[in-house]
Amino acid sequence: MSKKILVLDGHPAKDSFCGALAQTYADAAKKSGHDVRMVHLADLSFDPDLGSASEASTKEWEEDLETFWDTLEWCNHFVLAHPLWWGGMPAKLKGLIDRILLPGKAYKFVSGKALPEKLMAGRTSEVLVTSDTPHWYFKFIYGQGIKKQTKMQILDFCGLKMKNYSWFAPIQGSTEQARAKMIRRAAQLGGAL
Repeated sequence: MSKKILVLDGHPAKDSFCGALAQTYADAAKKSGHDVRMVHLADLSFDPDLGSASEASTKEWEEDLETFWDTLEWCNHFVLAHPLWWGGMPAKLKGLIDRILLPGKAYKFVSGKALPEKLMAGRTSEVLVTSDTPHWYFKFIYGQGIKKQTKMQILDFCGLKMKNYSWFAPIQGSTEQARAKMIRRAAQLGGAL
């Protein structure tokens, strides 16, 4: 069954290896018959600062945020590719999340309930992460903090049920053969939907 897929290259710079993985995933998904839209964080122009003490009283969206939201609502599978910087997401990517996933849009609070209603329910998500940290170190020493945050406090919180979390590492010092293997893996992930 054909899916409507949004792939977000969450690297704030153009021409990154993270972006190459995202593009490879998108190309493979499209080749498999899915309707794919690709967005590059580097191309989006917006103020990443929520600019308010309350998510309920935020500033108006810039045109790029309006377009991104429309595409996010359109998709039924969201793919986020991003680098790991200082144990988390790049600031501009976190700013996009802060500005886009708002109450009344991505979730809403319900009187008398501890957890909000997931307004994006019925959609799935997948995450591709590039890092210089080997996977074993990320898992056993760092405790996979960003994975837990992304899954439980961002994606699943809004109803974008995370189906897969893929680690591509180490990037720093990797050989051309290692990177080619990572590219093939991204193609397999995109083609397997």
